[in-house]
Amino acid sequence: MRPLHTYKVTCGAWLLTLGLLSGCGEKFLEETPTDQVTDANFYRTTTDAIQATNAIYGELITAGQYNAALWGLGDIASDISTTGGGGGGDGIEYQQLDFFNIPSTNLVTNRLWGSCYVGIGRANIVLQKVPTMSIDPAIQKRSIGEAQFLRAKYYFDLVRAYGDVPLLTTPPATLADVNIPRTPAAQVYAQIEKDLTDAIGNLPPSYSGDDLGRATKWAAAGLLAKVQLTLNKLPEAATRAREVINGSGKTMWDNYADNFKVANENGKESLFEAQFLSGRNTWDQNGPGFSGNEFFGPRGQGAVPQGGYGFNIPEADFVAGYEAGDLRRDATIWMPGDTYPDGRKQPASLPGSPNGYGCKKWFVGKVNTNIWDSELNIPVMRLAEVYLILAEAVGPTPEGYEAINKVRRRAFGLPIATASAKDLTPGLSADAFKRAVWRERKYELAFEMDRWFDMKRTGELLTSPQLLAKGVKPFNVVLPIPQSELDVNPGLRQNPGY
Repeated sequence: MRPLHTYKVTCGAWLLTLGLLSGCGEKFLEETPTDQVTDANFYRTTTDAIQATNAIYGELITAGQYNAALWGLGDIASDISTTGGGGGGDGIEYQQLDFFNIPSTNLVTNRLWGSCYVGIGRANIVLQKVPTMSIDPAIQKRSIGEAQFLRAKYYFDLVRAYGDVPLLTTPPATLADVNIPRTPAAQVYAQIEKDLTDAIGNLPPSYSGDDLGRATKWAAAGLLAKVQLTLNKLPEAATRAREVINGSGKTMWDNYADNFKVANENGKESLFEAQFLSGRNTWDQNGPGFSGNEFFGPRGQGAVPQGGYGFNIPEADFVAGYEAGDLRRDATIWMPGDTYPDGRKQPASLPGSPNGYGCKKWFVGKVNTNIWDSELNIPVMRLAEVYLILAEAVGPTPEGYEAINKVRRRAFGLPIATASAKDLTPGLSADAFKRAVWRERKYELAFEMDRWFDMKRTGELLTSPQLLAKGVKPFNVVLPIPQSELDVNPGLRQNPGY
């Protein structure tokens, strides 16, 4: 069992972490809270600390993170996919990202901002309250580390997406504490690095039983390596990547597709995942189930419970870029002629997909699901990415070649530890090797909701022929600050161009 799949907290704990009083209904506001959970009587027990910490994880499975916003931005706004759907105004918020006509009212960008700050707010409360509690010391230390890791994760999403953002590290006491101006990105990154470094010291190396899925020290070390790569701190990124590779005990699956099976969740290659659980009988992108099974299912084909919506369609150029024999293609993409579980074939053309392509990586079908959601977790970081971080950080050295080649060998179904004909051959220039790593990331991590961020980091966002044809402009390297935030916070200023 994995209770983190549902990120359960009591109603009172949600109230405390959100700082709101409306969640339990108006009657709650009219009563003297002698028998209710309040700030005065909550943060007392080990169970209280666990529930409050679980609430921080909860944002990962909402429409502001992996259930909608991150695939809209990370995939559709990149060069690997296009909106799809039913045409016309269907998914207009994704079309705006797809063609870089993004208003400050865009639903996806607004959801991402709001979700990150809800998660940060919950983390800040845990980091204020839990250190003063008289509880199990191991749970206390772990909860602090989890809050540090998750706060860093949410701020990493924010600063990469919007640039300078307000930096809040303590719960606000007044409205003035909330309505603060944007903090320089360098300062936000410094806080992210500090949080992850502290989390490494506070988190255990692994979990078992009901605690599987919580952040570990290796998840924090892996994310710190990625942050340092983003900041071009290459020696530091390499050091952290080596620590994970050599110390975590993680190994890559022999079969690439095994990363994306319900049976293998939180498995041997996984460092951290967004934890989903099938269980919704209504249309809802705020958990506990993942909506991608239905949203990405081939449109109208009945391969998934509600027929399939056909969003997040692979671009033809991306599909054509797979090397012959790369097994990742069949694990990632529906191709014309592919067989559905009921024996029917993927058509040559579909609404929103004239070439008959579809996103297959998160397909569960009608198994392990009820109406339209899925219990398949989304990897936030896995070992293969750490190998690619190491390769990029050390460049065309023997260590760098071996790191990228392990990933390539697995892609072609070859033994990971044995040299093969698919290995990159030593002799590449530093620039050529770097671009080879970028390309490998593109195909290894496709549809894992991070490609837009990678393209921004590498500069490809403004040089990609596909995106230039779609109208990308220099100011699109950051997203618009949500208009709703500008309306209530006079200290905020909009990003240029929006």
